[in-house]
Amino acid sequence: MSWGWRPYVSVAQRRAQAARAADKLRKKGVILQPVRLNGRAIARSFWGKSWCEHLEKFSDYENRLPRGRSYVRNGSVFHLDIQAGKVAARVSGSRLYDVNIAIKPLPRNKWKGLKARCAGGVGTLLELLQGRLASQVMAAVTDERGLFPLPKEIALDCSCPDWATMCKHVAAVLYGVGARLDDKPELLFLLRGVDHRELVSEDAARAIVGKSPARRERALAEGSLSEVFGIELGAAEAPDAKRPGAPRRTGTARHPDKSRQAKRIHARAKISGKRKSKRRSK
Repeated sequence: MSWGWRPYVSVAQRRAQAARAADKLRKKGVILQPVRLNGRAIARSFWGKSWCEHLEKFSDYENRLPRGRSYVRNGSVFHLDIQAGKVAARVSGSRLYDVNIAIKPLPRNKWKGLKARCAGGVGTLLELLQGRLASQVMAAVTDERGLFPLPKEIALDCSCPDWATMCKHVAAVLYGVGARLDDKPELLFLLRGVDHRELVSEDAARAIVGKSPARRERALAEGSLSEVFGIELGAAEAPDAKRPGAPRRTGTARHPDKSRQAKRIHARAKISGKRKSKRRSK
């Protein structure tokens, strides 16, 4: 009796298959975004780890997600694209499969409540995106009332013949999302349809004294400490000053008008001194 199982395909075969498919897609102008891991760890950052840990909490997922770990680790997810409310991916298995994951946007009342719970706890976007947050803020964004979607908010689809809703290809893509958040944590907010800049403390925004609204928005969006607090970070400029051939900065370099004025005053003083010495000699 035949169960119709597909023949086993080795990792080397899957990689070769994915490489051939990737070449064909690139020739068609498709920009691929493969998931590549550094070592065995799937995620290393606060956001990446939190995503994976969140999904593993639910009984619907915890027994099926491990099936995708080896797939994402060996590079079988050769394309993964995160957009607002959806994840589109291509995974190499016994064949090439398309995986589509739809995620509902974060409800408005839930987002409003999350902002209230995080109020005053996020100083800059740099802190937010790097996951350098107070413990209460970290707990707020990762619990069931936070940013991460619940199983009922996730719809899974794969073109493979596996009867399970979460096959190993889907599981690999879900882990791949966690890996992608290591490098681009802002994609989590895009996925849930919210603006991450709204979590930044109002106190930090008010600290930009004298800035126009447009410049204040740009400063917060870039997470620039020098823009936010109106100071220059000398430590960041130190390496440039030490580079061979780098121009030396002087105290008057930023004020050329004052520099020229000082030279004129000095020249006048010299002329006046010479005139006085001539009069004395007579």
